[in-house]
Amino acid sequence: MWGRLSGNGRRGAGWAPRAAVWWRGEGHAHLHPGQVLALVLVAALWGGTQPLLKRASSRLQQVHERTWVRQLLQEMKTLFLNTEYLMPFFLNQCGSLLYYLTLASTDLTLAVPISNSLAVVFTLIVGKLLGEDIGGKRQPGP
Repeated sequence: MWGRLSGNGRRGAGWAPRAAVWWRGEGHAHLHPGQVLALVLVAALWGGTQPLLKRASSRLQQVHERTWVRQLLQEMKTLFLNTEYLMPFFLNQCGSLLYYLTLASTDLTLAVPISNSLAVVFTLIVGKLLGEDIGGKRQPGP
């Protein structure tokens, strides 16, 4: 967190927070358009599939088995044979794979907030398109 800096922002004489280097314009992370596009796609895959997963999982039948192993196997069978659940799950996992691959070339301090904040926006948009109540102003009651 702290590093030695000289007067020109390079490591040297005095002690200053490493963030001081960023504020001086050195070490500032830049995203290439391809990285931005990848992070937006990750957010769309994550955020866009959340309401679909929520809807599909609410329609699943409950399974009850006597042992936890049989319960687990029956739940996995129920999930993976249901295409309404499986397709958004697969797309969501593709988003996770793309995120993992994008992190190899993207600054973590930019990738995380960009992808996660946009995922929330996509979740709200898709949820609204599916007719979910996303909150907001309530009509005054009687």
